[in-house]
Amino acid sequence: MMGYISASTEPVGSVLADLRQVEMGARTLAPVRILVVDDDPGDVLMIEEALATSDVEKVIDVVGDGEEAMEFLRREGRHGDAQRPDVILLDLNMPRKDGRQVLGEVKNDADLRTIPIVVLTTSNADTDIISSYTLQANAYVTKPIDLDDFNDVVHRIDEFFGRVVVLPKRV
Repeated sequence: MMGYISASTEPVGSVLADLRQVEMGARTLAPVRILVVDDDPGDVLMIEEALATSDVEKVIDVVGDGEEAMEFLRREGRHGDAQRPDVILLDLNMPRKDGRQVLGEVKNDADLRTIPIVVLTTSNADTDIISSYTLQANAYVTKPIDLDDFNDVVHRIDEFFGRVVVLPKRV
C-alpha cells in the first residue's frame, strides 16, 4: 500500500491545536469536575490553591466528610443539584464516615463505580495502601509535608486526570 503526503497551508501550531482538540474529545466542551473529600480545612485550602494555579480548566466541589460525600454523589438532601464529578480526591481519615467506607460504597454502586478515585491522604501505612487498592482505588498518593512538594503532587494529579487519561462521560 502506498502512502500519501499532503501539504497544508495552515501553520503547524494550528494543526497541532486541532489535533489536541480531537484527542481531548468531549473534554473541550466542559471543565473537569473534581470532588475533594477532606475534613482538614488547611489541606483543602492547599489543594484548592494548587489546582487553581494549573491551566487545566476545572470546577472544584468540596465536602468535609464521608457522609456528605455520599449525599453529594447520590444527589441527596442539600446536594440535590450536585453534578457528578469526573474524579474524586479522597482523604482516608475523616469523621462520621471515613474514606475507606466511602471508597467501598462508591465502588460497589453501579451508578458511581466508574468515577476514578485518588486516595490523597497523610497515611503511608501498608495496610491503608493495600486496603485502598483492594477497594478499587484508582491511585494512592501520600500527602507530602513540604508545601512545594504538596503543590507538585496535586499538579501532577490534575495534569494526569485533566489532560492524559480519558474519563468516562458524565451520566
